[in-house]
Amino acid sequence: MEIVKVTRNYQVTIPASVRKAAGIKEGDKVKVVFDEEEGVVKIIPLKKKRITVKLGKPLSPEDIESLVEEALDEGSP
Repeated sequence: MEIVKVTRNYQVTIPASVRKAAGIKEGDKVKVVFDEEEGVVKIIPLKKKRITVKLGKPLSPEDIESLVEEALDEGSP
């Protein structure tokens, strides 16, 4: 168990031991939720999904734009 201080901007630092155990790295996104049943705040790492494309044909600019938009939509919490 780690104890952290809430700053005046209501921010907390996730301790290194917790970041390591959860696999959280700089730049990663996490979801913060309040579990009403347990009365606790939970920090849930969001897993990055990789999109793969079979290269059987050349990609058009529209194909690339569509793939980028899809990736951005999936990354939104």
